[in-house]
Amino acid sequence: CLELASARSFSAPAPVRRSAAMVKKKFLSQADMKIGVIGDEDTVTGMVLAGIGHVDGQGKKNFLVVDAKTHQREIEDMFHELTQRKDMAMVLITQGCAESIRQAVDEYSASGQVV
Repeated sequence: CLELASARSFSAPAPVRRSAAMVKKKFLSQADMKIGVIGDEDTVTGMVLAGIGHVDGQGKKNFLVVDAKTHQREIEDMFHELTQRKDMAMVLITQGCAESIRQAVDEYSASGQVV
């Protein structure tokens, strides 16, 4: 009965209601940052199996598998999407994919960003 009595003496605190003004905005920490990947199936599969694949609630992925059927425009769009996201720490792109969108990569590099 000692356990039962001690469990009753400690009650859970009542939930605290916070107004919108009290809620702090969440800043992305280093742990929240992600790595984007654009590459061939073997590269992307290996990286996803290593744990860097992420799909959010809206179905947006942080990776793109490029094969012979992938259009250059799709690769460019994904590159621009990943480089503009605030939660991306790094974008890993294979040499073959980078060559196919060389102009976009060069423009990004010329903007002062690191490639």
